[in-house]
Amino acid sequence: MDAGTLHKAIGAVQLHSSSNGSGTLKKFRNPSFQFISKSFAVDVKLFKKSIYDSNHCKVRVTCASSCHASVVDPVLSASQSASNYNQKTSIESALILIRHGESMWNEKNLFTGCVDVPLTKRGIEEAIEAGRRISNIPVDMIYTSALIRAQMTAMLAMTQHRRKKVPIIMHDESEQAKEWSRISSDETKKQSIPVVTAWQLNERMYGELQGLNKVETAERYGKEKVHEWRRSYDIPPPNGESLEMCSQRAVAYFREKIEPQLQSGKHVMVAAHGNSLRSIIMYLDKLTSQEVINLELSTGIPLLYIYKDKKFMKRGSPVGPTEAGVYAYTKNLALYRQKLDEMLQ
Repeated sequence: MDAGTLHKAIGAVQLHSSSNGSGTLKKFRNPSFQFISKSFAVDVKLFKKSIYDSNHCKVRVTCASSCHASVVDPVLSASQSASNYNQKTSIESALILIRHGESMWNEKNLFTGCVDVPLTKRGIEEAIEAGRRISNIPVDMIYTSALIRAQMTAMLAMTQHRRKKVPIIMHDESEQAKEWSRISSDETKKQSIPVVTAWQLNERMYGELQGLNKVETAERYGKEKVHEWRRSYDIPPPNGESLEMCSQRAVAYFREKIEPQLQSGKHVMVAAHGNSLRSIIMYLDKLTSQEVINLELSTGIPLLYIYKDKKFMKRGSPVGPTEAGVYAYTKNLALYRQKLDEMLQ
């Protein structure tokens, strides 16, 4: 094995002991442990150098199967991480998709579309639970629709993230808005996550159906006609958007604005809506128009994708932060969680 390959297979991350001088080694009853997923295992073992002070130890990380990404500090700034990646190997980024929690019109069974209504109490709880599920996954950028229910979901979810970075909505509607929302402290910027809002990620516009009760609408127009408006790919409701029309704007925005962020090594969360997210998933998973109309997305359930080598790999929905190995979808995500554990001990 040459030096380059060895470097990719084995990395070292330095840990610091507690201030009481007892040493980090005493915190670990078992000197080795594993992060395991279906695709790989990561062994983490403590080891001593022949000479070292009592306040430091090292962790050796060995990938049990073929892992090609080099080890980087997962809590570095996104720009530093991206720079390291570009120098050593292909970039790997996390993409989190979340449909907003239950809205007040979801609760009333009304067609909502682009009408701007907030979350219910249940929707708030769903957003917080979504945040718990992604609390160990890195987030460098957040994109939401221009609608409050998606923005509330993103903000509430981030209150649960273990890095405790503050999501800050970017205002670029005018030069004055940019200047007035400028952050002067570089240190504060490092502890912030920019949030970009975009109308292109809005729910599809339901036209004359917006605000109507779904059951009453089916009784008025017939169940088959309403089902056609709701579930066909290219047939819009009266004066509204079809899923195809929604897809054209949502996917174009994703490719132009969000995908380049992933390519640069940044980890991105997108909080949006059932139809705008179905459109994006159609693009990510290469679904047909027939497959996408059968795709159902629950409110407040995050979906995780890994972007690497210009490909999107679906990893499903994280089930919860208490599961020991649930976030070991890739070597780097396992290391990120490990680093969070060390920082917050």
